[in-house]
Amino acid sequence: MAKTYLIESKHTEAECLNALDKILEQNPQLLEKCYMACMTGNHTGWATVEAEDETKARNMLPTDLRGNARVTEVSKFTPEQIRSFHQMKK
Repeated sequence: MAKTYLIESKHTEAECLNALDKILEQNPQLLEKCYMACMTGNHTGWATVEAEDETKARNMLPTDLRGNARVTEVSKFTPEQIRSFHQMKK
């Protein structure tokens, strides 16, 4: 079953165009999910993806971007879940 992962990938200004080219060449579908802060000088990209596990999520990145990427499983909470967390605390 697929889980949701947030991928954070950093690169330098000098690496920027190469990183974007690699994503475009190797996984153009990932580019559609990416939010990049490069235009502000923060050379970081974030993407929310669905994958079976962390390794498969990481492997959506071009090979040379994988090593420095942070991949974190994330989820959403409903209002009911939050209320139940308060009940469990009591």
